[in-house]
Amino acid sequence: MARAGHVGDTDRARSGLSDPSPTVRSTALGALDRLGALTDDEVTTGLSDTDPAVRRRAAELSATRHRVAVLDRLDDPDPSVVEMTAWAMGEREETAAVDRLAELSAAEGGHSDPLCREAAVAALGAIGDPAGLPAVLAALDDKPAIRRRAAVALAAFEGPEVDAALQRCLDDRDWQVRQVAEDLLAVD
Repeated sequence: MARAGHVGDTDRARSGLSDPSPTVRSTALGALDRLGALTDDEVTTGLSDTDPAVRRRAAELSATRHRVAVLDRLDDPDPSVVEMTAWAMGEREETAAVDRLAELSAAEGGHSDPLCREAAVAALGAIGDPAGLPAVLAALDDKPAIRRRAAVALAAFEGPEVDAALQRCLDDRDWQVRQVAEDLLAVD
């Protein structure tokens, strides 16, 4: 199936979308995308596939397809789909996702998977909507990887609360959080 995407065999690639194997269906989505033949409807169908690997691949491909409705995949039962959907929302700079991403990013009451919280914080930074700033600031109290992502996300925002948060990051336990703050504040 992957070969079909490299040799221009659109018909073979498209036939993989209905294969019983989720690996083949996921690969078919990628092959059709590589060929420039993937339709928004095919991505939408992939987003509702029974297998999370196919939904994850469709969420990834939705990053460049603004007409594909993907926001509801932020509530997918599979964390890997949620993580990829958050990434796609950031890539699309999807302001309609800010409230839901903020909810997901919360250490208390947000997503139970730290990778999903991290991806949500990264997406909020990529979107840069001021409504997402409180969630990014709150993420500075989460696990180290999420604090690092939140520190990076602060680059998209400005204001006294951002400056104060970056100053606080200079004293973080994690050296990478401190490094990000130093870079953003241009500290030697």
